[in-house]
Amino acid sequence: MANTFALLLTVVTLLTGIIWIIDKFKWADARKKARADAQAQSTTKLDEKTLEKAYPENPIVSNARSLFPVIAFVFILRSFIYEPFQIPSGSMMPTLLIGDFIVVEKFAYGIKDPIWQNKLISVGEPKRGDVAVFKYPNDPRIDFIKRVVGLPGDHIVYKDKRLYLIPACTGSDCTNYKEVDITYEGNRYFRDENADLAVYLEKLGKVSHQILINSRRTDNVPEYYQQTNVPTSEFEWVVPKGHYFMMGDNRDNSKDSRYWGFVPEKNLVGKAVAKWISFEFYRSKDSFLPRWIPSKIRFNRIGSII
Repeated sequence: MANTFALLLTVVTLLTGIIWIIDKFKWADARKKARADAQAQSTTKLDEKTLEKAYPENPIVSNARSLFPVIAFVFILRSFIYEPFQIPSGSMMPTLLIGDFIVVEKFAYGIKDPIWQNKLISVGEPKRGDVAVFKYPNDPRIDFIKRVVGLPGDHIVYKDKRLYLIPACTGSDCTNYKEVDITYEGNRYFRDENADLAVYLEKLGKVSHQILINSRRTDNVPEYYQQTNVPTSEFEWVVPKGHYFMMGDNRDNSKDSRYWGFVPEKNLVGKAVAKWISFEFYRSKDSFLPRWIPSKIRFNRIGSII
């Protein structure tokens, strides 16, 4: 859906832009000349309304000329600067909730063309701990949002609900796994629809963030993605060059790189930077309202930085 909209927006911008240019440098002068000739041949002073009726402007040209600046602004903003996204699932709780609407910085990982997503200008690279939006590798029509856990060259192990990694390494250095800093947040729990999930504070690089762990749910190891060139462990992955390893903060309710592998650099859309509005969609059993209508606005989440 996002790709279709991007293509449609690009086509409309090009069409209205072409009409705007032709009108500015050709058709507008022709209209002015025709109206000037009509005024010269008239024995009385003709007002603008009379001249416009005598030599009317094509409504398609008029609308295109009016719409082009607005559409061009939206095209540039959405394609290269910022784009809004809605959070549809709970895989990034407690950082992001269902109903959060976020702003994604499109240029954070490079300026790309809006259709094929080829990088035009290199601006920056993902950092460990970033919350990133990307095209799902198994179906690029779908946008996913997860946290960047592994960078190119990193060795990663996720076992017994604990994350271990070695930053990009060579030789004997690639055996000294260190557990990622994680601190239990006392008796704090986050209420999911099905269970109370324990809250932990995790530190990835310079980023500290909360994660959720369901101690009653076992890791679904049989469904983990098995990397063919890393036969040493079913819990281990080595991030290839130009790829990233992504995980959700809601560790036991997130289909991420553990299950489908790595995200190519080309699939990156941008970095999530802020929540611009947040709706709750809770419904009691006797509610007659449809699920898509918000039950309230979470004002405390508006404007918060991710």
